[in-house]
Amino acid sequence: MAEIQQDHADYAGSENTIKEGLPHLKHVKKQSQIWSTYVILSINYLNTYDYKNALMYNQKALRLKTEEWRKLAAKNNIAVILMEEKKYYEALQIFLSLVTKKEVADNDEFQGKALDNIGFCYFKINDLEEALSYFKKSLSIRQKQNNSFDLGKSYQHFAKFYEESNPVLAKKYMLLSYEKFSRINIIDERLSTLKLIIKNSSDRELKKYSIIYVNLIDSVFEARQKAKNQYAKIKYDSKKEKNENLRLKTHKVENETQLERQRNRNIISYIIIAFCLSLVTVLYFYLTSKGNKDKIKASYQSETRIAKKLHDELANDIYHTMAFAENKNLSIAENKEQLLNNLEAIYSRTQDISKENNPTITSENYVLNLKKMIAGFNTPSTNVLLNDIETIDWDEIQKTKKTTVYRIVQELLVNMNKHSAATLVTINFKKTDKTVMISYTDNGKGIDLNTIQFKNGLYNVESRILAIKGEIHIDSATEKGFKVVLKFPLR
Repeated sequence: MAEIQQDHADYAGSENTIKEGLPHLKHVKKQSQIWSTYVILSINYLNTYDYKNALMYNQKALRLKTEEWRKLAAKNNIAVILMEEKKYYEALQIFLSLVTKKEVADNDEFQGKALDNIGFCYFKINDLEEALSYFKKSLSIRQKQNNSFDLGKSYQHFAKFYEESNPVLAKKYMLLSYEKFSRINIIDERLSTLKLIIKNSSDRELKKYSIIYVNLIDSVFEARQKAKNQYAKIKYDSKKEKNENLRLKTHKVENETQLERQRNRNIISYIIIAFCLSLVTVLYFYLTSKGNKDKIKASYQSETRIAKKLHDELANDIYHTMAFAENKNLSIAENKEQLLNNLEAIYSRTQDISKENNPTITSENYVLNLKKMIAGFNTPSTNVLLNDIETIDWDEIQKTKKTTVYRIVQELLVNMNKHSAATLVTINFKKTDKTVMISYTDNGKGIDLNTIQFKNGLYNVESRILAIKGEIHIDSATEKGFKVVLKFPLR
C-alpha cells in the first residue's frame, strides 16, 4: 500500500502507512522484506527533504543480512542522498567503489546509473573533463539499453553540463530529456526538465513552455489530490468493511462458543452421571465381594492360627510330655505328679487354644514354669544348663514377649531333642538397659549354614522373635554344635 502511494507521489501518506507495519517487523523472518520497508521509508524521506532520516533507514537496510546487490543498492541510495545534500566528494567515493563491484559491472542499468552519478559529482566539483568522460560512458551503455527514463536522466545532466558553455547544445539535450520523460509520463522529471527549458528560453518559446509547466502543475495537483482522496475512501471503506466483518465473525464465534460450551456441559453431565452409576455399581459389587472375601479370609486365618498353635504350642507341649514320660521313672511320686501336671496343662490349652497368651505361662510363676519346662528336657543322655534367668525382672516385660520367649526356648529344645543328639545344652540370659539377650548353645550335630532352610522349628523361632521386633543370629557348622543368639527390646 505504501509503495502504491509512493508511486502517486503521496510521500507523506506512504510514510504514515508503512509506519503501521514497523511494529510487526520483529516477527518477520525474511530480511529482504525488512530491507524493502526501510528503502520505501528512505525514499519517502528523500522526497520530503528529510535527508537525516533518509540516510538512517538506508544505513539500517545496509546492516541487514541480505543479498549483495541489496547492500550495493543501499550504498547507492546513500550516495544519492549525499548528492542532494551537496556532499559531492563523499558521494563520489561511494559511487567509485560501486563501479568496481562485479554485481554492478554485470548489470548495465546499475552500472549506467553509477557512471552517470559519478559524472554529475565530478561536474559539481568542477572537474569537467572527468565529468564529461563518465557522462559519455553512461550514455553509451544507456543507449544500448534504450530505457527512456535512464536516457532522460543522461540528457538532463548533459543539458546542465553545457548550460553555461554551449547553450544551444544544452537546449538540444533539454528537449531530448523532456521528450523521453514525456514518453513515459514521469511527471516530476518532466517538471524538472521544463524548469531548465524555461530558464534557457525567451519570447514565444518561454511563454509556450511556461503555459505547459503551469498546466502540468495544475493537472498533477488535481490528479494527485484525486488519488489521495480515492485512496482515503478506499482505506476508509476497507477499514469499515473489515471492522464489520470482524464484528460479525466475533458474534459468530461467540455463538459457536456458547453452543460448544453447552454441548460440553451436556457431555460432562452425561459422563458424570454414567461415572456415578458405574461407581455405585462397582462399589456395590466390590463391597459385596470384599465382604465375602473377608469372611473367607477371616475363616482361613482363624483356621491357620489354630493349626499353627496346634503345631507350635500344643504339639511341643505334647512332645515335651512324651519325652518326660519316656525318660523319667514314673514310679517315683514326684515324676508322676509332674506328668499329671503336664497333661492337665495340655488339657487346659485345648480348652482355650485361640487365646494369644497362656495364663499359666505368663503368671507370677513365669520363671518357675520356664525352669520346669526346660528341666523336662534333662535326660540321662542330655544335660540342660540354665544361667542368670533370675537377673531379669520379668514383671516389667510384656506378657506377649514372655510367651514368645517360652515358646522359642521350648522350640529350640524340641529341635535339639529331635535332631541334634546333643549331650550338653546351655541357655544364658542377659539384660542390658534396653534389651534382653538369650544365648542358646548345644554340642550336637550342628547344621550347614550354606544349606540351611528355615522350616518348621527354626522358621517358628525366627518368625516369633521378629514379631516382637527382635533379632536372631545363628552360628553353626556340621559336627560343631549349634548356637543361636536372640535379642529383643524390653519395651
